[in-house]
Amino acid sequence: MFDFEKPIDEILEQIEKTKQIAEKSKIDLSAAINELEVKLTQTRKDVFSNLNAWQKVQISRHPDRPYTIDYINGICDGFVELHGDRTVKDDKAMIGGFGSIEGNSVMIIGQQKGRNTKSRQYRNFGMANPEGYRKALRLMKLAEKFNKPVITFIDTPGASPGLEAEERGQGEAIARNLLEMAVLKVPIVCVIIGEGASGGALGIGIGDKVVMLEYTWYSVISPESCSSILWRSWNFKETAAEALKLSATDMLGNGLIDEVIKEPLGGAHNNPSEMFATLKVEILRMIADLKKMSVEEMVAKRIDKFAGMGVVQEI
Repeated sequence: MFDFEKPIDEILEQIEKTKQIAEKSKIDLSAAINELEVKLTQTRKDVFSNLNAWQKVQISRHPDRPYTIDYINGICDGFVELHGDRTVKDDKAMIGGFGSIEGNSVMIIGQQKGRNTKSRQYRNFGMANPEGYRKALRLMKLAEKFNKPVITFIDTPGASPGLEAEERGQGEAIARNLLEMAVLKVPIVCVIIGEGASGGALGIGIGDKVVMLEYTWYSVISPESCSSILWRSWNFKETAAEALKLSATDMLGNGLIDEVIKEPLGGAHNNPSEMFATLKVEILRMIADLKKMSVEEMVAKRIDKFAGMGVVQEI
């Protein structure tokens, strides 16, 4: 648990001890347990309604938080993964393929992290190489060919920063995706499910609807990296997190995303099945709304949305 979750942890310990006492002594302590559970719910509400930006960053990185594959399994009736960029190799940090959501065929693409040391290395910690972004673009073009909506799940600490990635054209691959996604002739829904860092996130982040889960972040740089550049130390990461305005509420307030999707009490990791059900409903709603538009109107609106970001008028 995180430091700010200590009050919750203390009540959980009390509940566990009370249950053990009830079991050993054969005494009915259900009233006391119910009272503690009510207190637990209220404490969770109090704690999670007053989180600062850095605490939200911490939750977005929780090791039990659902990743792309978890969301695919949770919302899809069937999923067929497709591999390779047809140029270099199959990037394991970026996954994608056709899936079915309540009978609606969609192309799902997303970054995938690992749960343990071996899988983290296999997935390169969710940091895609150029071939990962080129695979993503290939799958988007395939979706366009068959007139299927595209859904992207964003969860990455950034694009792979290695020398080989730069030699193979990391910047060009991401820039190409921005260009092609801006004019793709099918609906695109982008969901930040965890970390949304820098161009690594933006490489699959151009969409008609860009939404963030409640406890996620989206920024040009991580708080730690920002702190190390400005203060030559990671000790100011909390200050950097506040200054970057990277939380979902800040991003919505600045007009950089379209919606914030509420997470279960305690975060998506606390009740994944509820999170999957909520996101499934929201995705189907957004796709249905986008399908009502003509292709020309949809693409024009998408371009106007991103072209208008950061524009100011001086009077």
